[in-house]
Amino acid sequence: MTSTTDASDAGTPSPPTPATPGPLAPEPRVTERPAWTLLTNHGHVLLAVAQSQDARVAEIAAQVGITTRATLAILKDLEDAAYLTRRRVGRRSHYTVDTHQHFRHPATAAHEVGELLAIFADPAHP
Repeated sequence: MTSTTDASDAGTPSPPTPATPGPLAPEPRVTERPAWTLLTNHGHVLLAVAQSQDARVAEIAAQVGITTRATLAILKDLEDAAYLTRRRVGRRSHYTVDTHQHFRHPATAAHEVGELLAIFADPAHP
């Protein structure tokens, strides 16, 4: 039996074949963002601010997985709609979430934002 090898492959080791995980092996972490999520980026930014009101824009952006420019635009939208209040403290911005603000969509307008935030709140940080 004769084997032919392309000249460009000569001496180059082939990439290792990934092992098939067994039934007890942990699932590999997914690093790709899904095509869609139940919460919008606005919702994720609001959750990030509620978790850390002194977070920097770059930290919020990294947590949500969007650019700092998109984060700034969302923060402005949330502030304009009275979901957030921004206060300057030195060179930093401090955000306060209005938990009594109602959702904008007519189907959920009877509910306050604080209800959503309570679902995602860290019980270790009251």
